[in-house]
Amino acid sequence: MLFHPDGDIVSSISSDRIPIIYAILSAVLFGSCAPMTKYFIGTTEPVMLAALFYCGSGTGMLVLILGRAIIRGGSTAGEAPLTRSDAPYLAGMAIFGGVLAPVTLMYSMMITPAATGSLLLNFEPVATGFFAAFLFHEAVGRRIWIAMGLITGSCLILSLDPAGEFGVSVGSVGVLIACLFWAIDNNISRQVSGRDPLSAILVKGYGAGIISLAIAFFIGESLPRIVDIPVCMVVGFFSFGGLASVFFLLALRSIGTARTGLFLALSPFFGVFFSFLLFAETPQMLFLVAFPVMVLGTWLLVSEKHSHLHYHPPLVHNHRHRHDDLHHDHQHAKNAPPLSRSGEHTHPHSHEAVSHEHQHRPDLHHRHDHRDPCSKEITSRE
Repeated sequence: MLFHPDGDIVSSISSDRIPIIYAILSAVLFGSCAPMTKYFIGTTEPVMLAALFYCGSGTGMLVLILGRAIIRGGSTAGEAPLTRSDAPYLAGMAIFGGVLAPVTLMYSMMITPAATGSLLLNFEPVATGFFAAFLFHEAVGRRIWIAMGLITGSCLILSLDPAGEFGVSVGSVGVLIACLFWAIDNNISRQVSGRDPLSAILVKGYGAGIISLAIAFFIGESLPRIVDIPVCMVVGFFSFGGLASVFFLLALRSIGTARTGLFLALSPFFGVFFSFLLFAETPQMLFLVAFPVMVLGTWLLVSEKHSHLHYHPPLVHNHRHRHDDLHHDHQHAKNAPPLSRSGEHTHPHSHEAVSHEHQHRPDLHHRHDHRDPCSKEITSRE
């Protein structure tokens, strides 16, 4: 199991592996997005389907939050709560990741094979990495750039349609645009990754669901059959904006935006599997050409290492943490509440300035800028 009933992480799992497990679980669930969209789009109109998916994710998060409160009781191992300053980021997550991206995907999947759509969604981690590197200045070395190039090349192969106008499929371009919207969402999510992920996804889910529902009714779309509504909501709870996003945020806080996003390169592989189960789709020739290119790019992503001398300025913040790493050596008051079984807990705490060298990722404590020669850092060694 990954969680104890009170929300603690099982101590037998290496803390270094936990973010990778979260990222892979996110990839598995996100991999079902394109096939499940293709499955429901024949009976439910696009914007209405997006609304039900995200209302389902919000409702699921509400149930989990209530259940966690009942089970955990007075435990101090909770997550840092959302604050008023998080509102702009939550709004951006809802608009880009909860409205623009899924609605674009819904319309695109109406004219795109499910397996092809699943592989095209692999452009999302590439776009996420570009935004993280150029807008938020995350450390992205040569190995990651090569991986991005390979994955981009495989996406271009899948987008080719010599029989179509301009030689490019309109549906494929639509899926790529949806990926850009989700990439923006992923980078915005970086700003709230230290907060309670269930609460963040609840706000995003209900916000996106209500906006999409209003748009759907405004353009004349109608609700599907009553029996289909809870099914769509359950799918949304697991994939669109639901548990997939929760696992994404949990990984994001530990390994950074670019690397967490790039782990989603695994999701199309699972998407093709779901497509085979739902539609018995046989991979097309372009798929067979793009697949090995994508495999090589994914291997470069998951095997990347990063270590160098770096500087931590003084910092005060609030997030879930434990004291067996290299960054949390603060003392607790004698009358402080007991820690959880895993040693994790949440409270405002401070960090003193320090320079050291160790293997790390762009987590909450390693968002340093590698471009400034005066920042007491050296470039990444790979």
